[in-house]
Amino acid sequence: MTALDETRFTEQPAGTEAEITLAFEDNRYASLVFGLYDQNLAKIERRLNVVCFANGNHVTLKGSSEACEHARRVLEILYGRVQLGQTVGLGDVDGAIQECARQGSLFPEADAGRAVFEQISTRRRGPVRARNLAQDLYLRALKRYELVFAEGPAGTGKTWLAVGHAVSLLEQGVVERLILSRPAVEAGERLGFLPGDMREKVDPYLRPIYDGLHDFMDPRMVERGIQTGMIEVAPLAFMRGRTLTKACILLDEAQNATSMQMKMFLTRLGEGSRMIINGDPSQTDLPPGQKSGLSEAVGLLSGLEGIGRVKFTEGDVVRHDLVRQIVGAYENAAREKQKS
Repeated sequence: MTALDETRFTEQPAGTEAEITLAFEDNRYASLVFGLYDQNLAKIERRLNVVCFANGNHVTLKGSSEACEHARRVLEILYGRVQLGQTVGLGDVDGAIQECARQGSLFPEADAGRAVFEQISTRRRGPVRARNLAQDLYLRALKRYELVFAEGPAGTGKTWLAVGHAVSLLEQGVVERLILSRPAVEAGERLGFLPGDMREKVDPYLRPIYDGLHDFMDPRMVERGIQTGMIEVAPLAFMRGRTLTKACILLDEAQNATSMQMKMFLTRLGEGSRMIINGDPSQTDLPPGQKSGLSEAVGLLSGLEGIGRVKFTEGDVVRHDLVRQIVGAYENAAREKQKS
């Protein structure tokens, strides 16, 4: 099955107005590509400065020849993903736009629209593919290295993909348990005394990890795994004195780990285990003057063989458009402050 059964392209010199009409051969797939109330087309219009007219399984693109060609490749990529049974959301549109911009054409002409990015697969979620080049490099690093550092802003998929990869390792029998951890540091607030048992006290800190687990596993399996010890969710301080074998260990929000905590955590790695360390160095909640263990560890260990490192930027954010713009504004301000 080809991605398109008809393409009409009125070729114009570069920089002039152009018009491209695409006709998708499957109306159901076309509607998934266009999105609910054509929201995916609306995003393409905003991002690429083109005009999209949808009519049934046809869409007409109008704008500069470069922008129309860019939009055409994006739509072909999205159609290819729908053909593979994948969902297409606004984040997928962003990823396709970014990769077309970076690579000119994401896929070879002979296999246009076919996804070649790395993927993870779990029983509940099915196959999940990387949305952009940074996520692709991240998944490749997770599969290749026993220890992986991932740095970057919020909204780039670091935690979500790491949890998905950990669940896939558990289901494949590569590891026997999951250990998911975060430093218990308040993000600017003082929560004070929290009632309840240990799990109830630390749940507010670990909620994003629970959310990721429930995305990739049935809630009953998550609860059963926690009860049996197959899944352990604990604050970083509880890692001291342990040697973790045949486990996938994820440390999230690692920018809030102190140097001593990071050294302690790294030395927990045991035989047959994998370790994933995520964080955003720009959002450290440690007291002023205290160095982040994540930044120190990356500087000390990045040259060692067997350790992977992936760096995300604001261009890799796959959340709402405003999140990318907000992250970019803060990073621009930080760069200006460093210059002054």
